[in-house]
This record gives sequence, structure tokens and C-alpha cells, in this order.
Amino acid sequence: MGQIQIAPDLHGPRLQEARRLFFDRGELPEGLIDPMILRSWERCRRFGLNEFHAIPGVESLDRVALKTEQNRNRYLLLQLRPIMEHVYEQIRESGSMVVLADANGLLLETVGDPDFVDRADRIALSAGASWDENQRGTNAIGTALSEERPVEVLGGEHFLEHNNFLTCCASPIFGPDGALIGVLDISGDYRATQRHTLGLVRLSTALAESRLFESAHAADIIACFHGRPDYLGSPKEGLAAVTPDGQVLAINGNGLEILGIRRVDAVRRDFSMVFESSLATLMDRQRLNPQGHSEININGRAISLQFRGRLPPPVAAGRVFDEPPAPRPLRRSESGCTPALTLDTLNTGDPRLQAAIDRARRILGRDIPILIQGESGAGKEMFAKGFHNSGPRHDGPFVALNCASIPETLIESELFGYQGGAFTGARKEGAPGKIQQAHGGTLFLDEIGDMPLNLQARLLRVLQERSVTPLGSTRAIQVDISLVCATHRKLREEVARGSFREDLYYRLNGMSVTLPALRERNDIRQLVAKIAAGEVCERGPVRFSEGAMQAIERYDWPGNIRQLFNVIRVAIALLDDGENLICEAHLPEELFEAPLPPTACAGPQWAAAPPDHPAGSLEEIGRQVAQRALEAANGNVSAAARQLGISRNTLYRKLGRL
Repeated sequence: MGQIQIAPDLHGPRLQEARRLFFDRGELPEGLIDPMILRSWERCRRFGLNEFHAIPGVESLDRVALKTEQNRNRYLLLQLRPIMEHVYEQIRESGSMVVLADANGLLLETVGDPDFVDRADRIALSAGASWDENQRGTNAIGTALSEERPVEVLGGEHFLEHNNFLTCCASPIFGPDGALIGVLDISGDYRATQRHTLGLVRLSTALAESRLFESAHAADIIACFHGRPDYLGSPKEGLAAVTPDGQVLAINGNGLEILGIRRVDAVRRDFSMVFESSLATLMDRQRLNPQGHSEININGRAISLQFRGRLPPPVAAGRVFDEPPAPRPLRRSESGCTPALTLDTLNTGDPRLQAAIDRARRILGRDIPILIQGESGAGKEMFAKGFHNSGPRHDGPFVALNCASIPETLIESELFGYQGGAFTGARKEGAPGKIQQAHGGTLFLDEIGDMPLNLQARLLRVLQERSVTPLGSTRAIQVDISLVCATHRKLREEVARGSFREDLYYRLNGMSVTLPALRERNDIRQLVAKIAAGEVCERGPVRFSEGAMQAIERYDWPGNIRQLFNVIRVAIALLDDGENLICEAHLPEELFEAPLPPTACAGPQWAAAPPDHPAGSLEEIGRQVAQRALEAANGNVSAAARQLGISRNTLYRKLGRL
């Protein structure tokens, strides 16, 4: 590749003079460039780099070696992939790319505009290449790792001249223990430099560090704090992981800065020593006000603090109060709401569903796996929970894993667990997998047809030997589980294609039940009533107008029960205080693609005609229904509102008068 000349109008005369002094005359161009860039240039010269050529023999990793490194950093990749995709959406079609590198500068993954990615490939700015300073000279990734701070390297500030067409912004990523574990970078053409790119990278890195921290300490108490209460929940908040007995396990960089202390002065210290307040007292305050925060005083400065996640039970008389069994929160009948989900409560009269329930009931308490088949959203997980709650294991755990929603690189550790240090990012104490967590209860594997072939073999061995061996361990752990699987695929066809093991298929298919699609069921009204009852246990019962119910029955429901559940939940949320009638105006517009019958929200006393254009927007349908109600009541707003079962304010809103 030929040398790329520095454009005077974009790289500036000061930078050109700095390069001339440093590279041609061997003098330090102090005052002409950022001191951080100059420090990097000096390091590169000590490394023996030449500004015209990279170090000979520097090659990118092959596909197998790259896959190995990605597996070593899979925890980092899992947390950063969604963030990288989000960042890319902000810079799409700007001639840029987003890059994630590990702590050694090895590029693990990139996403970007195709045209720029092609140019980047020519200088090895691609997954598998190392961009450490000692190999690629001054660059945002390598320099951010060396300086351990956010870095922007513009055009001619790059040490190697053939990289001068780049503008790069990078920020290091620190793990929960404060160790440097990677770097996030945005690289692009210097002619398309954006002023806020470095700020976007820094914000995204802060979000990633928060996610990594909370994920690593999911089993601990997380204290969130900041000098400003409106910053709680933002990437700028401080985070501290605390044990129930008050020992601080970890604290993030924001937290150290907010408190003005060093990590060594916080970690493994008692909470009261670090925060100058009692942990028990602050937790008691939040139990009384779960959404609130406490004001504490540290070194004369007011700090807002709240705890995230589930708090442990209070301590009294030197012991922790016993907690209720895990399945108890599911049994809502005790609070006057819908009863616990069982096979009996799932039965609302449809004959095909009744047949599936009858088949499943025959194997309750037997060591026979059950395979649930049906369309996506047809209620397979609800059926699995009902099966679990109906059998002798109902007091044991119900543990679910969706095999299609977890990256292939992580599903193994999620399912089988891992020993501490098994891979980069692993918790030092290790973690049990879903199989271990389900001991004494039920393991539900949703979308089993999407499980990778290599893991199918391991799962088969677990089922045969009734034991599981976590990653990084040689010790097998005995497990006692009831297995329920579900899929929307036809596994026999997957077996024929070679994408699913035949021996595992027969092992899982002890009994197979097929759930009908919602459009095939004849119990829609009963199902709607049951779902609505479960959503309104605190605000009182709701009713559906005949027009609304007919629209629900007529619709095809491609999303099945999941879609119906969401429609009912949104409709109830649209009701004002005092409203209890769900009518057509509360339903989404896709339900009204067919003409409405001549019914409306009101009861038999009001038989006005339906809206002229029921396929219009939700707002228009609501306006037409409200207008006809008002006309039928001769302009009496109160009477029209009573007929519709809504408040006067809601009627005014539908009419567009508020």
C-alpha cells in the first residue's frame, strides 16, 4: 500500500510540523501535539517501529485460534455485543466501524459499514489482528490500553503513516475487580470525524462496565449511589457489591471516585466503614419504600443510595428469618388473585388442550420426560409450569432455559455450570448451571430444537448418568431432575436433516403433547376472562364489551397466547381510574382489519351503529365510538360516559377535547 499524504486542511500545519520534527529531525515537538500522543510516539520509537512500516511477521490469527480467544473472552463478548450493535445503529452509514478488543489489544469482533470495513481489512483492522502499540504504533486501541484512559487519535497522530486516513476513539473497559479486560473503539475515515464520538464511546463503556459488574455480582446485594439522586440508574452511578453480613466485595471506578477512596480502602471492609452508615438500617428503609433512596453523609458530603435487586430477609436474634419455598410466589390465590398455575387451571374448555392436559396428567410423578410441541407463543412454558405445579415436585425449583436466546458460546456454561477460573470473566467461585439449579425440581428446556449438536451429546450423557460435570471441573455432581422440553420445530424432520440427534430425540420424547394454536381454540372468552382476572387483582374486575370480545374472537392471533396476553394487559393499562369496561377503542388497530358487527361499547340500551371506518387508527376508532355515544345521549356528556362505562375525562380525551 502506498503512503497516504497528510491533507493540510484536515491534519493541520501544527501536526505536520510535529511529524517533521519528530520523524525527520529526531526532535521532540513539545507544544505542538497532545502530550499523550507524544508519549505514545516515544514508546513506539523505543519498540523499534518505523513510521513507514509495521513490524514484519505480524499476522492475524487464523479462524481456529480466533475462536479460541473469543471463547476465552466469551463473558466480555456476551455483555458487549448488544452495546456494540446499539452504538453501530448510532453511527450507521457514516463510514465507521465499532471494534471490541481484549486486554492485549487483540481484536475480538467488529461491526461496521461494508465500504469502510473493506478499507479497514487492508490494514488488518479486523478480528484476529493485534493492535497493541508495540505492533501497530500509536492508535486509539493500543494507546488506550497503555494509558488506561479514553483516547482519541486523529489522522496524522497515528504513528504509522498508512494509518493516517483513520480517526479512532477508544475507551478501556475495566472489570468488576478493577482489572483492565478490554477496550471499545469506534474507527472511521478522518474526513468524517464526529465531535461526539469519544463521548459516545465513553458512555457505552460505562454502560458495559455496569452490566459486567451487576452480572458478576448477581447473587450479592448491589448498592447504587451518587451525589445526585437523579444520577441513580445512570452509567455514572457508583456500584458496590456487598454480602448480607456487610462485607464490601467490590466497588466500581465511579464509586471510588464518588467516595474519594482507593479500592484497597473499600474492598473486604465492612459496609459501615466505607459508607459511614449501617447496612441493616438502610435496607430496612428500602423495604418500607422499595422505590425510594436514602440520604447518607460521607466526609461531610450528601450521597443518595439505594439497593438494586431482591434484598435478603431481615436479621433478628442473630439468625436470618426463614424464607418461604421458592414456588410460593406463583400461588396467587392466597392474595385473592388467580390461583396457582396448574394443569387444572390451564383447562378452559378447549377439547384439544383438554386432550393434551389429560395425557400429561397420566405421567405426573413418573420419571418420563415430556416434549411439548406447538407454535411460538402457544403457551408451552405455561403448560410446563402447570405440569410442574401439578406434580409431586411442586415445592422444588422450576428452572427454565431458552436454547434459542443464548449465544452458542455461552449456553454450555449456562446449562452445565462452571468452576471458578474456567474462562476469562468467570466468577472466581464458579457458578452452578441450570441443571444443578433444578435439582429436586423441574428443568424446562425451551426451543430444544435449537440446541447445538455438541451440547446435545452432553445433555444425553447427563440424562443417562443422572450427573453433571461443570466446565473446568472433573467432578461429577449427582442431580435429580424432571425434564420438560418444548419446541416449535418438527424434531423428526430435524433428525432426518442431521441437525438433531436421533438418540436424544427418543430420550426426550417419553411423551409428546401438541398445544393448539389460539386461532384453533374455542375457549377464547374463558381464556380472556382468566388472563384479565390475573392482571387486575389489585384494581378490581374489568368487563369486555360484546364488540371488543367479538373482535378478539375474530382475529387470527399469529402471536398466539403471548400476543393475546399483551393485548389484554395494554387494554387494562389504558383504563382510567374508575373505568372497568374494555371496548373497541382500547384494542390495537390490527384487530379491526375485518368490518365490525353492529355492536358497540354500550349495553343493550345503546345500539348505535358502528364506526364508518373501523380499520382506521386506534385514536380514530375511539373518537368515532365516543362521538356516537354522545349523539345517542343527545349531547349529555355524563350520560354518554355512563353508557360507555368510562369517566368524563376519558370521554373528552377520546373526543379530542383535552
